[in-house]
Amino acid sequence: MMYSPADLLFTGGPVLTMDSARTRATSLAVRDGRILAVGHDEVKELAGPRTEVVDLRGRPLLPGFQDAHIHAVAGGVELGQCDLTGTTDPREYLRRIRAYADANPGLEWIVGGGWSMESFDGGVPTRDLLDAVVPDRPVYLVNRDHHGAWVNSRALELAGITAATPDPEHGRIERDADGSPRGMLQEGAIALVTGHIPEPTEREYLAGLLRAQELLHGLGITAWQDAMLAGTDGYPDHSGAYLAAARDGLLTASVVGALWWTRGRGAEQIPDLLERRERLTHGRLRCDTVKIMQDGIAENFTAAMTGPYLDACGCATANSGISFVEPGALREYVASLDALDFQVHFHALGDRAVREALDAVQAAREANGWRDTRPHLAHLQVVHPQDVPRFRELGATANIQPLWAAHEPQMDELTIPFLGPERASWQYPFGDLLRAGATLAAGSDWPISSPDPLQGVHVAVNRVVHGHGEKPFLPEQALDLTAALAAYTAGSAHVNRLDDTGSLRPGHRADLVVLDRDPFAGPAEAVGDTRVALTYVDGTRVHAAPDA
Repeated sequence: MMYSPADLLFTGGPVLTMDSARTRATSLAVRDGRILAVGHDEVKELAGPRTEVVDLRGRPLLPGFQDAHIHAVAGGVELGQCDLTGTTDPREYLRRIRAYADANPGLEWIVGGGWSMESFDGGVPTRDLLDAVVPDRPVYLVNRDHHGAWVNSRALELAGITAATPDPEHGRIERDADGSPRGMLQEGAIALVTGHIPEPTEREYLAGLLRAQELLHGLGITAWQDAMLAGTDGYPDHSGAYLAAARDGLLTASVVGALWWTRGRGAEQIPDLLERRERLTHGRLRCDTVKIMQDGIAENFTAAMTGPYLDACGCATANSGISFVEPGALREYVASLDALDFQVHFHALGDRAVREALDAVQAAREANGWRDTRPHLAHLQVVHPQDVPRFRELGATANIQPLWAAHEPQMDELTIPFLGPERASWQYPFGDLLRAGATLAAGSDWPISSPDPLQGVHVAVNRVVHGHGEKPFLPEQALDLTAALAAYTAGSAHVNRLDDTGSLRPGHRADLVVLDRDPFAGPAEAVGDTRVALTYVDGTRVHAAPDA
């Protein structure tokens, strides 16, 4: 073998390539940030006097994980705010809120989030609970799904929200019997308050990004798609933090930024998107994707369904959710974006939204022919069986968030009863999509749920949250371990159009992760015990666990 010596050599453990041509090896060599060779003992011959040799000690080497749908800057910023994650106890929420307010007396607003809808009757908390712990300053706390916000009376007062305030077009103000706002804002109603909250500075956004990057590298993530570079519709714009990090060499991950489609505008915003694509593409940052949020979420009845939601008695209501973009216009917009080589990233959670998004992809195919734009639909909570085969037929990737496909109170109490048994059985059909030939990519939607890919893999394989003993959720939709890992590696690399990543083959970038154990060697229910030991980007180590 006539190769120059390797810079880096991994040997002594399974090399899980995620490459169908050669699924397993035992050694891998890296030179100049690229994979030089994959194989067995013959690869060891590439070691030279300056080669760094990593003894895997039986631990597996995989391609670096990629998250196909995440809000990294938001997650990093929230890590420094009032954090309500990790509990569902309302008393603990209030204790943390009071403690945070006491520890930060100079803050004009108390901002944070992470609370669960299951903690409150009907998923709706009230302002009086917040008033009791923070009466003198406005409080704004997004829920775990980030589709609703809990606010106190002072925040409502500053925003001018009263019983006379009408619901915005794409949102809802939860109200008491007399029409007074209860303290819970759904979807677009959030913007009534967010416009009054002092926006974090660019320095704070950059700090949040770097905080997030460190966390994500520690979970084996080497690339991601940020699903919301917004600045409109009540959402902040994080693009400046990404661009600054890319220009200053601080961005070690490869990032695709999804530019936000403003709901209140039409095709006239496309020139702005073209300008942003050009301006925001630099180094490891590429912003050639457009995010269209087509509906809301099932728990607050804003996910767009083909049939009406049920009420608490099991009777049909007059509500079947919200399509944020009129379906005919959606088809026109997506065809125009596709013609300009934009990838379209849909938020499509209800079965009507999924159908509308697929119809839009079909319209783009008919108008432009097949272009390598790789459209993808994220979330896919409810997919009508008739639409499952359309993913393969249209070349639309199914972007799954596996952690949500499990029995938990939010599913069992706030979703299933209001969908009805047949529609509830269509939820998170990962197995059906794979069997129908769809390409699967995977993401976390962090900070809505954990960014840990291995916890997502655990649920995808077991349909049970790791550490919980409840019965599996629709177990016929489980993935095998190889398919679940492929979704977080090769599948997400396909969506991110990072074609020299996602699998371990010569010439590919050396974006790598070493796990602390081989998840194939133990029972499926132990997959979630696996942790990341080492993470490399372009052959450079960016994370090492203390015991690595």
